Amino acid sequence: MNKKKVLFVCVHNSARSQMAESFLNQLAGDRFEAESAGLEPGELNPLVVKAMQEVGIDISGNKTKSVFDFYRQGRSYDYVITVCDESQSEQCPLFPGTAKKLHWGFSDPSSFSGTDQEKLEKTRKIRDEIKEKLKKGVTPN
Repeated sequence: MNKKKVLFVCVHNSARSQMAESFLNQLAGDRFEAESAGLEPGELNPLVVKAMQEVGIDISGNKTKSVFDFYRQGRSYDYVITVCDESQSEQCPLFPGTAKKLHWGFSDPSSFSGTDQEKLEKTRKIRDEIKEKLKKGVTPN
């Protein structure tokens, strides 16, 4: 069976797209092959790493990647899903040659304010929202 190729895109590839990639590979790795990239790759968000470790997924060794590098390599995807929040959606790039483009808006953990504990709590909420969105989309009812 050929796996469907999915690319999750956000601005920095430091949080939302990394979580979505990890969850899809965990939940439906038998049917999907997920990757993630960003428009302006940054540094992996340490609170996202911690939030994912809490649910048994270690992304601490992940690197942020550029959507433009994937394009130059000639990669193609069945789905490209942008996960930028609504204020950043116009920055989220389109990936040419994709069969299906989707936009799922999630808040950016790097924009959260407050104490580290408050920011972690907000990051957990985004983590759980991403996982639920994926579960609804890839698991039979």
